[in-house]
Amino acid sequence: MLTTTLAHPLPPTTAARTAPRAQGRAAPAAAATLLAELHADVAQHLGNALGQRHLARAVLGVFFTGVQLDNGVGGLAATPIQDIPAAVCCPSSALAMPTPGRLAGRPVAEVLQDLQHAQPLRRTLAIATLNALAETLWREGGPPDGARVVEGDGFDALAIAPGEQVVVVGAFGPYLRALRQRGQPFHVVERDPATLRPEELPHFVPAGRVGEVLPQADVLLTTATTLTNGTLEGLLALLRPGARAAVVGPTATLRLAPFARRGATVVGGTRVLDAGAMLDLLAEGASGYHLFGRSVQRVCLCA
Repeated sequence: MLTTTLAHPLPPTTAARTAPRAQGRAAPAAAATLLAELHADVAQHLGNALGQRHLARAVLGVFFTGVQLDNGVGGLAATPIQDIPAAVCCPSSALAMPTPGRLAGRPVAEVLQDLQHAQPLRRTLAIATLNALAETLWREGGPPDGARVVEGDGFDALAIAPGEQVVVVGAFGPYLRALRQRGQPFHVVERDPATLRPEELPHFVPAGRVGEVLPQADVLLTTATTLTNGTLEGLLALLRPGARAAVVGPTATLRLAPFARRGATVVGGTRVLDAGAMLDLLAEGASGYHLFGRSVQRVCLCA
């Protein structure tokens, strides 16, 4: 099973800058953003129960941010540490933090208001909370209607065929290694080539040129942190009709329909099996290697 590492997502302006030049999939007619639609989807299915939920605990870890709700259910999202401004300076970094000391007991409905917040950490905490609510729905009524559930990693769920052109957004080391071993044609879109190994550099495409390679791709693999930084919808809009796309990583909310309406065919997220154990590990700086297969389970929703 492949292990996903934190990638360096596209800057928020990249997809918006390149999308008008590409002849890709048409954008959805709805004005709501993907995060707003995910929020609405979860809220609709929870109904009045949403207003009864509160945060019991939250941990903003080095690699991941996790929450536990008052119903015991947990949620997870990748911590966008590279997007925190002036992270080495306490006074300026403090402005980016979501009210430490006042999170436990906070109504979930208030936390979700930060899904559109300008500060990445506040959005991340809100996404982790949204993911805990999606897990609550799963436990109460099973997986979302119309989704085929596949355990494991989104890379495997895509079933990439020999010769298909793949675009990977972010330095997914295990994915890149697997593609090279297969002899698969691929590009890796990154904003920092220093994150790539020497043998991966021939496949490197600068983030600003994503609009040149993505419309020709058969398959897109992108980290779900593009959901946090606002670039995911622009990337999906660049895909040609018939192309397949997987949005993978703990940040991905396990509700398929809003993603599928924008062209994603696989949503590879995580289910939190033991919220308390997960948060204890996050407080000690845990990465995915310490979580996956223990307190957290990988699972994919396929269209």
